[in-house]
Amino acid sequence: MVTLCKPAVSVPEHVITMEETLDLARKHHAGHPQLPLALRLIGNTGVAKRHIVQPIEKTLEHPGFQERNELYEAEAKARVPAVVEEALAHAGLRAADIDMIVYVSCTGFMMPSLTAWMINSMGFPSYTRQMPIAQLGCAAGGAAINRAHDFCTAYPDANVLIVACEFCSLCYQPTDLGVGSLLSNGLFGDAVAAAVVRGRGGTGIALERNHSHLVPHTEDWIAYSVRETGFHFLLDKRVPTTMEPLAPALREAAGAHGWDAGELDFYIIHAGGPRILDDLGRFLEVPPDAFRFSRATLTEYGNIASAVVLDAVRRLFDEGGAPEGARGILAGFGPGITAEMCLGRWTTAAHPVEPPLGARRIVGHSPRFQPARSKA
Repeated sequence: MVTLCKPAVSVPEHVITMEETLDLARKHHAGHPQLPLALRLIGNTGVAKRHIVQPIEKTLEHPGFQERNELYEAEAKARVPAVVEEALAHAGLRAADIDMIVYVSCTGFMMPSLTAWMINSMGFPSYTRQMPIAQLGCAAGGAAINRAHDFCTAYPDANVLIVACEFCSLCYQPTDLGVGSLLSNGLFGDAVAAAVVRGRGGTGIALERNHSHLVPHTEDWIAYSVRETGFHFLLDKRVPTTMEPLAPALREAAGAHGWDAGELDFYIIHAGGPRILDDLGRFLEVPPDAFRFSRATLTEYGNIASAVVLDAVRRLFDEGGAPEGARGILAGFGPGITAEMCLGRWTTAAHPVEPPLGARRIVGHSPRFQPARSKA
């Protein structure tokens, strides 16, 4: 049984409220012909506040792509370790018990990935697999869970650490004045999240099936234009309509498992915006309260990209979890337009007895797992 354990989530100390966001938009874009529309769209997001890695005065500056990316790396190294340690504690594991790290982020770039630094600095074995995912945007949180599920299904004794590190504020572009860009300036926030997927044992969501779905010919609906000044976020006005083609994909995923997507016990849905949640609820015929975890993330943190689904799972845990065997779906949406979905049941199974030394074989060279020597 492959189990997604309780995530750990951390947001930066600097806060910007909705009122401050609207005031800044009025101040910096007073002559913009579509300012009233942008203000209305930002106000309709339902985002009460967002957390950012720098004070807003520094965020509004643009020192250049190099300096921003250096700040991304420094902030990631400063903030990720504590979140990872908390996630490991939730799962009852140590760094030495992790067989693969899936690191997801779309707001900065490092090569080698932060996974290499983590292995060298945080006690992970040198043979730990590394899977950085950089180009799935907000869908990457769901993709990380699915790839961890795949790995633990292939190697049932394995444990996978997922880390989502998103500093969306470092992608602010003061010269981007399209309505979609102005809206994104009031929607996205910063966060670091981590969770462990255990191949055996653990309390949380026992993952049973995962799916991916790409809406054809929508590659340019959500995209980055990579320029000298960094990542420029492109958001098409058709994005809010994506639940019409994606809701059937969720129904199909659930139906392939013998479940009805409209009659599940819990829903972990990427909070891209209120209309996404409203439309999906309407298409699946579920009450608004079904998406309460996602709505809470959106209200308190904004859209924190790939970290949204992990924060929504954390809120499920904080509510007390669900009854044993309760059925649920998790879905992340992002560029492509891509949906990453998985189905699972709530489990409160106790951690099993660890296998004897030499029994826990994953694949490849693992010095800590040596077969017992024959006495012959």
